[in-house]
Amino acid sequence: MPEVVIRTSGLTKVYQETKVPVNALGGVDLEIREGEFTAVVGPSGSGKSTLLHIIGGLDYPTEGQVEVGGHHLNELNDRELIDFRLEHIGFVFQAFNLIPVLTAKENVEFIMLLQKLSAKEREARAIKLLQEVGLGDRIHNRPSELSGGQQQRVAVARALASRPQFILADEPTANLDSKAAGNLLNMMAEMNQREKATFIFSTHDQRVIEKARRVITLEDGVIVSDVTKS
Repeated sequence: MPEVVIRTSGLTKVYQETKVPVNALGGVDLEIREGEFTAVVGPSGSGKSTLLHIIGGLDYPTEGQVEVGGHHLNELNDRELIDFRLEHIGFVFQAFNLIPVLTAKENVEFIMLLQKLSAKEREARAIKLLQEVGLGDRIHNRPSELSGGQQQRVAVARALASRPQFILADEPTANLDSKAAGNLLNMMAEMNQREKATFIFSTHDQRVIEKARRVITLEDGVIVSDVTKS
């Protein structure tokens, strides 16, 4: 059986920005094994995006422990978290978050530039990934010259560029039509098998839920269901 690579214990998150504190997570105990293709689902405000952000080192828990790839994230400072994300996490966001002045190839290369890979290595891997996501003929196009589905495929290629252990996708199909969403999910499932990366989706999209091999349901910041499909 694959090893546990993500573990949370008593994970709690309370946002204090408003007069009334918001309890986003209320004590989440969770284990994710290497290579899983998991959807975290639930209504808006259930805590699914917060859970992804804490696992990805984008936010700190109020209480509880989170261990990802052998790293205890609670014990890392801001600089160490940046380095951890750079080496281990690939993010795919609902809003794509591409750099508008860069081409598709340059967007995919950017994280490898931060990793200090050589120009030759960066270019070769970026072109290979863009070909794999069906954009080999669009490598020199900027985001404004690409459709929403194409931009999201660039975002997936960028997420995989650093060879991360984990891909965290926050509502990745929310801005896509049915065909583009289906193509994106098929592609990510294939990459999950080939690259052996562990995928976790935050979503309310039924198409993602159907594709996932494990579905975790959150309500009011707690896990109410955890189903692994046979």
